[in-house]
Amino acid sequence: MDVFTAMETCTAMRYFKEDPLPKEDLEKMIYAATRASNPGNSQGWEFLVIDDPETKTVVGEKVLAGMAPFFEARPPGKDGVEERMLAGAEHLAKNFAKVPAWIVCMARMVYPPQAPTESFMHSTIYPAAQNMIVAARSMGIGTCFTTFPGNAEPEIRELCNVPDDLHMFVYVAVGYPEREFMPVKRKPVDEVLTWNRYK
Repeated sequence: MDVFTAMETCTAMRYFKEDPLPKEDLEKMIYAATRASNPGNSQGWEFLVIDDPETKTVVGEKVLAGMAPFFEARPPGKDGVEERMLAGAEHLAKNFAKVPAWIVCMARMVYPPQAPTESFMHSTIYPAAQNMIVAARSMGIGTCFTTFPGNAEPEIRELCNVPDDLHMFVYVAVGYPEREFMPVKRKPVDEVLTWNRYK
């Protein structure tokens, strides 16, 4: 698949089939992540794949407990798009353990070596995560960035023995899509592009 086609149809997927993903496909996604630009080629990233059913069940219970008050009190979305997004988020949280795999994208504070700075962790892990989801789309695999597993960070650290110096930034749900990929909805380029100087 052409990379522009992948990017243009890389919608957030919140509904997944329960079929497991081959380990080699998950590894290929991580490979793509590690092709990303990063400061000083420091490569301070690491990736935790969680596909163990027991671990997903424990983490999912904690995630749902943290998100339940929001779902119970949330008003309807302002429009059809927002309502579908909120409904999808609720579905994803309630079915956390059924998602075939979760990838936690993490970074260490290692750059610059003489004075490591937090901002460089962000510039390391977010391009890597974006590479990963575009690669997944090209493989017919759905993904969704989400923040709500952060509610269960202590449980993830304990269950998966995550070292203290790894900072968890991006949680990605991964699986074969239950719904169709759609074109992403973005502003036209001429609304966000300025040549040389602002007026």
